[in-house]
Amino acid sequence: MTMMLRGVRGATTVHANDAAEILAATQELLSEIVEVNGIVEDEVASVFFTTTPDLTAVFPAQAARNMGWTRVALMGSTEANIDEGMELCIRILVHWN
Repeated sequence: MTMMLRGVRGATTVHANDAAEILAATQELLSEIVEVNGIVEDEVASVFFTTTPDLTAVFPAQAARNMGWTRVALMGSTEANIDEGMELCIRILVHWN
């Protein structure tokens, strides 16, 4: 049996480097990705979170843990600091079987 792995992604921004705002925005985005695509946690291989360098108040992956995602590998990273890049941005990439 062959299993297909898909990447599903999305992005959002926040107004400030505030932990509560970052967690709320991340949870909203992850919930939307899950709902729109019919994703079940047990079918998720991993989730990769990135933030722009101006977001340092909290790890966005904490939002997934707060949602009860305890069996999924979560990883976070800071994006490259590009002069013309978007600010206050959170991106999520779900690796989904």
